[in-house]
Parts: sequence; C-alpha cells; structure tokens
Amino acid sequence: MDYMNEKRECRFAGKCGACQTLNLTYDRELSLKMKKEITLLGRFGHVEEIIPMEKPVYYRNKVQYLMKYNGGRVNFGLYRSSDGGIVNVDHCLMEDREASSVCRTVRKMLDKYKLTVFDCRKGLVRHVMARRGFATGEILCAIVTTDGSFPNAEEFAAELVQRHKNVKSVSRIINTTETPLWMNGEETVLYGEGFITDILCGCSFRISAKSFYQINPIQTEVLYDTAVKMAKITEKDYILDSYCGIGTVGIIAAKQGCAGLTGFDVNADAVADARRNAELNGIKADFLCANDKAFEMKNRQHMNVIFADPPRAGCEKRFLQFVLNHKPERFVYISCNPETLARDLAVLKQGYDVKRIQPVDMFPGTSHVETTVLMSRKG
Repeated sequence: MDYMNEKRECRFAGKCGACQTLNLTYDRELSLKMKKEITLLGRFGHVEEIIPMEKPVYYRNKVQYLMKYNGGRVNFGLYRSSDGGIVNVDHCLMEDREASSVCRTVRKMLDKYKLTVFDCRKGLVRHVMARRGFATGEILCAIVTTDGSFPNAEEFAAELVQRHKNVKSVSRIINTTETPLWMNGEETVLYGEGFITDILCGCSFRISAKSFYQINPIQTEVLYDTAVKMAKITEKDYILDSYCGIGTVGIIAAKQGCAGLTGFDVNADAVADARRNAELNGIKADFLCANDKAFEMKNRQHMNVIFADPPRAGCEKRFLQFVLNHKPERFVYISCNPETLARDLAVLKQGYDVKRIQPVDMFPGTSHVETTVLMSRKG
C-alpha cells in the first residue's frame, strides 16, 4: 500500500474519536502537522521536516478495552473520551493485533469463569490492558477490577497464557474510582513476574503494568536516537533524566559513556523499573521517586546535560526555573504537545538559545505530534 497517497480505511473512525486524520492521506496528515509545528514553534527557530513513519498502522504497543454491563449485555470496546461511552470495535487500524487479540480472549473467558462486569454500581471487571514488546514479542496483560472477589484468578491467568503463548505476565489491578481507565490501584501478579522486557536503541527495558512506556516503539527509537545525538554526550557529562519514567532516555544516553546519570519521576512503579533497568544495562544511576520540587531539594550534583520528557501538560514552572538556575550546558526537551512546548520555550529563552527543532510522527492517524528541541546555554 502507498501510505503517503492513499487513505487508511477504518469504518470506526467517525465513531471512536481516537483517530482524527484517517480521512486524509498520510502525506496530507504530515503537512498539517508541519503547519501546526511551524505556527507554534517557528518563532523559536527553523523547524526541520517531520520524520514520518514508514508504515503508519498497527503501531500501538498498548491497548485498553473498557467493559460495562448495560441492559442485559456487555459493552466491550474502546473508550470514547468525548462522552465517556464505549465504541464496540472488532478491528483497530492503529493497535497491535496480537495485544488486541489477548484483550478479546479475556472478554470471551469472562462467561466461562462466571465473572461479572461492572455496571457503575456493582460487578467485578472494568477493563483489560495488554502491552507487547515489539522487539521481544513478550506480552503483559492487566485485568482491572473493582475490589470484589475474583474467584479462580490464577486459573484464569494460566488459561490465558495457554491460549496466548507470548503472554509472560498477568496481573489484577484494583480500580475503585470513577475514572474508567485508572490503573494506579493495588496490583496482584497472577502469573509471571509482573513485567515484560523490551529493547530500544540497543538497551533492554523492564516494563510493568503501571509504568509509562512510549506507545510507538518503532518511532520511539527514532525519537530517542535523535534526542541523544542532539545532546552529544561525552564521558565528562553528568546527565539528568527528568520525568524519567522507566529510565529509557537517560539509560540510552548514558550508554554513550558519561560521568553520571540521575533521574526523577513521581511514579514509584516507574522509578522502581528505572533502577532495575539501569542495573540490567550495566549503568550506574541514581533514580529518585520525587516531584520536581522535591528533587531540587535533594539534588547537589551539577548536571551539565538535562533531558526532559514531561506529560502533555508540559514542565512545571518550578522545574523550568530550576533549569534556568542550574544552568546546564545543553537541555534537550522531548515534547508530545507543541502548545505546552511553545509555552515552556518562551520561559527558557531567558537563558537558552534554541539550536534545533525536530518533529517526529509518533502518532499517525491523529493530530498529535512529538517534538525534540535542543537548547544551549547563552553566553
């Protein structure tokens, strides 16, 4: 298929809402993303041509299917954020097909094990998540439930593994909140060790159910390789991996050879994975579970290279001030939201010059775009 010049057909596109650009050719989608990048970021410097994905389909390594008991039937499908509804789909053009198949098997097994589905008041099962390591093929599955009894849970997990040989871990996660896809509750491992392993840029990473991991591993390698090359790491550099997640960016950068690596994140599960990932890759590192204010209080080492990969809301104001006060030689900002990136660059320009702006298409089929920006200290 000529992805650049042909539309990617999806009969659920108008109902789901997750993809906003499937009515366009991929070439046209990329043009719109470039226009958005230039509009928002062009005042800071030249915006380089966006790096496209060779095959912009079936790239999402993490899939989540919501379940809700409704009027004698179980709705099973993708969450629609516009109204909180469920879109019943039998095929998603963007999701990894094997991970999606695991979720569908869980749904089919509910009747056999006589497991009830949540109806906003009572019931057990709320949603199922599966994540696949593209390099290793390993799959992790998390079944998210209320805090009710889960009879024969281990037997259920064992049968799921029997049906899908690549499933290496099955967990149960408790969600007693009103948020449908919330996954920060108590976790019980029903099968395996509670994590899978994947490989990015030549480094191995342990991924647990609740930790953040980029959803498009193919383009993530492009993104992280670009960011690390921008930083031009030397053996004299002390690296800070802020909003570190499971430590991917910092560990990949430190593999080039550096004097030290420190990272912080507010997610305790992700930080635990980051520490193990550093050990797994033979990297000496200090990963802290802290928000940016707490990290600033604890940090005494001068970092001359800082990476930041914050959530869509962008960097906290106090972290930007920390960067301006700390004065690293190079600051590499990885952003999934050009609006908040532009806001933050306007603050950082007090002490930094923007040297390079490189968009990477991490989310084909949507209006979202990832951007890596290299900044160097003025003076």
